[in-house]
Amino acid sequence: MDSSSPQDDSPEQRAWTPRHNGHVSKVTASPTTSFAESKRSPSAIALRAFLLGVTLGASLTLTVVLLQPPLNPLWRAPCFLAALSTFHLLEFYITARYNPTAATLSAFLLTGNGYAYNVAHSLALLECTLRNYVAPRYYTDWLRLQPFNAFLPADGGARIAWLTLGLTLLLGGQGVRTLAMAQAGTNFNHLVQSKKKHGHVLVTHGIYRWLRHPSYFGFFWWGLGTQVVMGNLICLVGYAVVLWRFFSLRIESRHSPVTQVSQQSCSCIPAHGNLTNPPVSG
Repeated sequence: MDSSSPQDDSPEQRAWTPRHNGHVSKVTASPTTSFAESKRSPSAIALRAFLLGVTLGASLTLTVVLLQPPLNPLWRAPCFLAALSTFHLLEFYITARYNPTAATLSAFLLTGNGYAYNVAHSLALLECTLRNYVAPRYYTDWLRLQPFNAFLPADGGARIAWLTLGLTLLLGGQGVRTLAMAQAGTNFNHLVQSKKKHGHVLVTHGIYRWLRHPSYFGFFWWGLGTQVVMGNLICLVGYAVVLWRFFSLRIESRHSPVTQVSQQSCSCIPAHGNLTNPPVSG
């Protein structure tokens, strides 16, 4: 028999069994190993990164096109998609760069945030679209109700000020979260850990000296920034309430007796400073 041909052993376990020096070396597939490999599938990771990259490029291009005179207010929708694509790409890239053992498909955070996450972003796009096609005066009307506008020039000045504020929150929030993940390194995990893993240490340097939960802090203000840029009043309030509640519960769970041992797993408690993530207790 040809020693290089596969051997037909059992229906449950057909494997490649080459012979080396007269000995059979049997290679079998473990269900556990197969599952682990599927979460790290290079083709699946590459496909997601490619689609996010295409979405980012197309969204930025469309944003620039819609900003050309005569300006189309719907530029905010593709701008929002560009911010989302950048966020998810950076989530995986920073994880792969500074904590490669955790660089699985879930690190993109495309499906791990739950149903409400996707619904929230869909509603944001819906409000933006309806506002510009069904009630185009809505944007200027709700801005004029803000006390902040009393200190601004009429109309155009208020819009520029709110847009500047939104972009500042968006870019600043993204920067803080990305920096927090990078500085935490292998101590960062997207999932709250119930047990302390070997090698985890308490991070007390860099941004962790000043912020108690910088990754949460960054995401909270990033989320609000996206809605200010889009001019979504309803979703701005909704995002604030939902994110505040989500991070309050998450921080509380991280400080329960079961998880105190691994407080540094996602965003670590600083040795100095008393700033917290979004303004929530915990």
